[in-house]
Amino acid sequence: MNQAYAVTAVTVVVLATLLIGGLGLRISRTTSDFYVASRTVNPGLNAAAISGEYLSAASFLGIAGLILLQGPEMLWYPVGYTAGYLVLLVLVAAPLRRSGAYTLSDFAEARLESAAVRRLASLFVVGIGWLYLLPQLQGAGLTLEILTGAPGWAGGLIVAVVVAGAVAAGGMRSITFVQAFQYWLKLTALLVPALFLLAAWVGDDAPRARFDAPAVLREHTVVRLDDTVRMELAKPLTITVTGEVDGRSHRNRTLTLDEGAHRMEKGTRLSLARGTEIPERVSSGSDPASWSQPLSGGRYGFHLYATYGLILATFLGTMGLPHVAVRFYTSPDGRAARRTTLVVLGLVGAFYLLPPVYGALGRIYAPELALTGDADAAVLVLPDRIIGGVAGDLLGALLAGGAFAAFLSTASGLTMSVAGVISQDVLPSRGVRHFRLATLLAIAVPAVVSMLTTHVPVADAVGLAFAVSASSFCPLLVLGIWWRGLTPPGAVAGLVIGGGSALTAVMATRAGLAPLGWANTLMAWPAVWSVPLGFLTMTVVSLATPRHIPAGATAMLARLHLPEDLAARTSDDLTARPQGEGTER
Repeated sequence: MNQAYAVTAVTVVVLATLLIGGLGLRISRTTSDFYVASRTVNPGLNAAAISGEYLSAASFLGIAGLILLQGPEMLWYPVGYTAGYLVLLVLVAAPLRRSGAYTLSDFAEARLESAAVRRLASLFVVGIGWLYLLPQLQGAGLTLEILTGAPGWAGGLIVAVVVAGAVAAGGMRSITFVQAFQYWLKLTALLVPALFLLAAWVGDDAPRARFDAPAVLREHTVVRLDDTVRMELAKPLTITVTGEVDGRSHRNRTLTLDEGAHRMEKGTRLSLARGTEIPERVSSGSDPASWSQPLSGGRYGFHLYATYGLILATFLGTMGLPHVAVRFYTSPDGRAARRTTLVVLGLVGAFYLLPPVYGALGRIYAPELALTGDADAAVLVLPDRIIGGVAGDLLGALLAGGAFAAFLSTASGLTMSVAGVISQDVLPSRGVRHFRLATLLAIAVPAVVSMLTTHVPVADAVGLAFAVSASSFCPLLVLGIWWRGLTPPGAVAGLVIGGGSALTAVMATRAGLAPLGWANTLMAWPAVWSVPLGFLTMTVVSLATPRHIPAGATAMLARLHLPEDLAARTSDDLTARPQGEGTER
């Protein structure tokens, strides 16, 4: 790929982001402007901005990489990401806007009248935000490394600096315009190359595999393993090896590996002949076999259960993502929040038609990425592999710009939400000056972590954030909006046990502490049990502490569910009545 084209495309995207963010500085003058754009964002603009920040590195690169690795069985993966907005539309969007809050922490305190719940909610907002920021920065590093050969940390550092500048300049008002612009850029960046790539594939006279067939190398290929891997072979495989395989060192030796599992150490070089069928790549004892295998799965996992766990996490976790929730506070009223959600469903659904195309083409033209651990790079390398020449370079540059737009838009929204919480709950003042300082703190931590950790699949990292969100904020929002009986002790217990257990389980799995079999699967995909656990804990503890129901719970629920003008009058009536008169105590 011509580096000059790619660097130019990335530079244009970065400069456009800074320019639009700088324009926001001219129209952002109040605290309300910085936090919620003075609640004046219309549904069309807001929906484009939400879609821009929601379609992250996992959407732009990760889904294509998963389909390259596992085939069309992974087409179910984006369903939860899109369907999560149905839950938002039905249960959360309008009431959340009517709460009048700036952040999820504000909502928790307003609903439960408890500073302790607010502090705990703030911890989860920051934690989830940082978990989600990490793969955005790592994805940026991967993209820049592939395009220019720059160090892996460089892309993440650039994104961090640009995001900090854009967010600090104009807050929510400028970020709204930035993210709306970046959604349309991302959609164009995927759509235009996809049309050219499909046309080239149709006109390719060379033998080619079907999309649903095993990935086969089209030419002699040499790959270097960036991580220790375990391979499951369905039939014998002949390769030339320099490195360590199954505990034995080899130097440029041709081996025939028998059917079954084989371990290959990091740094091993494999030479594979044209026509070789790519074996399944299994890392850390986790078998990426078909999603539809039954619950009585094999030694390395129970795949149907894992599928349910991921779908539940994405389906219910969307509502608790801090950068998604905060955007609904920018709507003028509850009705506008609902209309915004409907438009988001259409925009997100249209975008998710495209990554599977790249994943399927990657199985044909770049199958070796399944071995190297760089499957996320399929989107970026396909133009050069399929088309080549100046046309391939230009299409690759467009994809590079779109990928950087994905990192910038999602990172901007996450930084905005985390900075809002830090400025309100950590720093001594909620003014604009401290918000800008909070912005630097919000992006600095994940930027440093992204430089220290490498080769984490972006889709897996994002799935972790969704699992924690689904297990913590989903119960808090649903019960807080729809059940008067929720108490502060119940909310605290549910957040700690639901969200805390999900975070602990997944981190333990990532650290290799979980044994093989059911224990590994339960801990790696905790949403199936951690979400019900969060709901059950909040409900049981709240029922056991009825004396702690907030005094203003009835008035608050009226505010959440009634149209704004009627809710204001109802709330005034309720607070004006003598205690115990006409209200349930």
